[in-house]
Amino acid sequence: MSRIEEALEKAAKMRGTDGKAAMGKVPGSPLAVAQGSVHAYQQPMPNERLKVKNPLVVSVTAPQTSVAEEYRKLKSLLVKLTNGDRFRNTLMVTSAFASEGKSITAINLAVSLAQEFDHTVLLVDADLRKPSIHKYFGFEPKLGLTDCLTRGIDVGETLIKTGIGKLSILPYGKKVENPGELFSSSKMKSLIAEIKSRYPDRYIIIDTPPVLLFAETRTVSTFVDGILFVVKEGAASVKEVNDALTALDKSNLLGIIYNETVNENLNGHYHDYYQHKQYAW
Repeated sequence: MSRIEEALEKAAKMRGTDGKAAMGKVPGSPLAVAQGSVHAYQQPMPNERLKVKNPLVVSVTAPQTSVAEEYRKLKSLLVKLTNGDRFRNTLMVTSAFASEGKSITAINLAVSLAQEFDHTVLLVDADLRKPSIHKYFGFEPKLGLTDCLTRGIDVGETLIKTGIGKLSILPYGKKVENPGELFSSSKMKSLIAEIKSRYPDRYIIIDTPPVLLFAETRTVSTFVDGILFVVKEGAASVKEVNDALTALDKSNLLGIIYNETVNENLNGHYHDYYQHKQYAW
């Protein structure tokens, strides 16, 4: 759990700032922490706009802030990278360990993409060990990814239309005892191929488990067109990051997002933490 999330749980009305992510120590943008997490979830009605209150979803709750702008920069970079000779539309977001910011990166990236006129976006919660996307958006899913894989439910019956741009969510679904085996099955590969080709203009953003903790992420990395790897300062050593990257299909690695780095001012003194994104491509 990040410092922001801990602060939100301790004091719903507290405001604060947290670390920026930067590859190198460059000044970041402050993230104002607004009132706290959503704890009461319900399945949204069809065509109902989700009422997102979690302040970490800055692309919805604070779109004019510099933090949201950083996610838009990430979105712009990805659009350029994924629109070449072919449309590389199926992307996964992961990290070496838990609590490095992969889920919130996937969410804000998906929202930023969905707010463009040219793209629809499907955000997939494939972190079956610790699903969280429904919590950030404030709903409780009845069906989802695992129901498609184990019960043959059509993907279209499980999607949550958020009403936020052209964003839909494929939640995690019912809990299963064997996520690793499920993800290595031919059904998972076929499902990704199906959602990839169903709409030619759609980005699929997949939030997956941490690489060094669970084996299934390595399998998923071979099914996608691109990988975004999130590194939180102080969470993983250089060796652990290298081990995680080695475990993935590196031919699909699009870039590394370095998260929650101490901000350094022009005089070389360290001060507050900021939420900022910078990317190594």
